Amino acid sequence: MDRIVPAGRPDWVSDEMYPFESRFFDVPSGYWMHFVDEGEGAPIVFVHGNPAWSFEFRHLIAGLRSEYRCIAPDHIGFGLSSRSDRREDHHPESHADRFAALLDRLNLRDITLFMTDWGGPIGLDFARRHPDRVKRLAIANTWCWPVGDDFHFRMFSFLMSSWIGQYLITRHNIFVNRVMPKAVGDPSTLTPEIMAHYRNAQPSPAARAANAALPGYIVGAGAWLDSIWRERAAFADKPALIAWGHKDIAFRKKELDRWKAALSDFELHEFEDCGHFLAEEAPGKLVTALRAFMRRA
Repeated sequence: MDRIVPAGRPDWVSDEMYPFESRFFDVPSGYWMHFVDEGEGAPIVFVHGNPAWSFEFRHLIAGLRSEYRCIAPDHIGFGLSSRSDRREDHHPESHADRFAALLDRLNLRDITLFMTDWGGPIGLDFARRHPDRVKRLAIANTWCWPVGDDFHFRMFSFLMSSWIGQYLITRHNIFVNRVMPKAVGDPSTLTPEIMAHYRNAQPSPAARAANAALPGYIVGAGAWLDSIWRERAAFADKPALIAWGHKDIAFRKKELDRWKAALSDFELHEFEDCGHFLAEEAPGKLVTALRAFMRRA
């Protein structure tokens, strides 16, 4: 099983802001995957995207762990997990395989997946392969289909995977320093203390390899995304909560409408003044919505 690291974690992680025990799973490929596992009851698994980590979900975990078992891993290359210098380790399908290995190790059933950004494809890859183990979906500003024919995504993927984009990501941490503040409704939500936890989780050019690789896969992983979407019947009829921030620079009303058309049993919570990071921008409303959703579905 997992083991709690006796030496604790880096000094820059605030025990007040992130008051959880750090656990580590020995991934079959030889890396340590950090995760938190708090509370008891029906499991809610929080799946982050780029450039976030489990810290993003701290308010949701703190608000729900009295009733539910809240699990939030850091993908390899993010947060407090191991880094890798092998590009194949940063393909989203590799992240999905390691995510599935953790859920297998924890032997989770009746799972509620809370997914945002790249967490959508990573989580739904598990759902399409193990529909009997996933009970509910919570979808927050994410997608799960090929977007190579969409200029909006194609240009972002091209620019961020170009040499200048890679330079800005690896050398200047542009995803944290520039993209995150632009992706929220109110940049002041991301206080200096909060931003320090995202910056310190990506401390050097070498540590940002996964952060730098994923933008290219927005288009480059089209075949994998298509394989998940073609098998969406495995999860499309599950009870779903859609939480959508309309000031997101990445995911628009167009993507929301596609989710609404694809899912047969959903409730929708729209956040007109919020953007991409709803767990940072409207955690209280999300906790209330998730709690009611869990009880209803």
